[in-house]
Amino acid sequence: MSVLRKDQPTVDVVLPCLNEALALPWVLERIPPGWRPIVVDNGSSDGSAEIAAALGATLVYEPRGGFGFACHAGLLAADADIVCFCDCDASLDPSLLPALVGEVADDRFDLALGRRRPQTRGAWPVHARAGNLALSWMVRRRTGLRLRDLGPMRAARREPLLALALSDRRSGYPLEMVVRAADAGWRVCELDVPYRRRAGRSKVTGTWRGTWQAVQDMHAVLAQPPLAAPGAGAR
Repeated sequence: MSVLRKDQPTVDVVLPCLNEALALPWVLERIPPGWRPIVVDNGSSDGSAEIAAALGATLVYEPRGGFGFACHAGLLAADADIVCFCDCDASLDPSLLPALVGEVADDRFDLALGRRRPQTRGAWPVHARAGNLALSWMVRRRTGLRLRDLGPMRAARREPLLALALSDRRSGYPLEMVVRAADAGWRVCELDVPYRRRAGRSKVTGTWRGTWQAVQDMHAVLAQPPLAAPGAGAR
């Protein structure tokens, strides 16, 4: 397993947050030492922002609702060499991020994704898993990437990420990152990561409205034409 050495790049971890007061202490205590957690509060009403600040996280406010708005606000606030993204609901363990970061830091890949592996019943509902598989198939047709998951845990170098000029600000943001990375010739890998039952209810797959909106957002991303002149990605 790849690990981050002391002489390797600095790392910021972007944690989009909407009402995650129950999960935040567990998530923040598992951020690797020396890495900076950036909690992007996306309109929480449960005290999440106050908890994040009290626990020492860098706090960013993004009042515009949307997963992509929160993720991109965190990316803009980051200044480290490598930026990670991770859900803030305790479904994924941030202490596993060094394996992904190592793939990027050692220049084996430009984008490292965590492939979710459910650990408990109900961690990943059947309808959500089926939708993810269908989406992976569509991504393969669109980009040629043979991915088995498009999960939210990931790592890449900050400046090349910004250069992708991602425009989706809703549920399609993680998908657009992968699609545009493929268009730009990035090397993309997957590493297995345990997937736990989240704390609280999902804002996306936990509701029909959220699921429908996510489907619409992702169809819009896949309908975008490839970049005119793919580059060498993060290399």
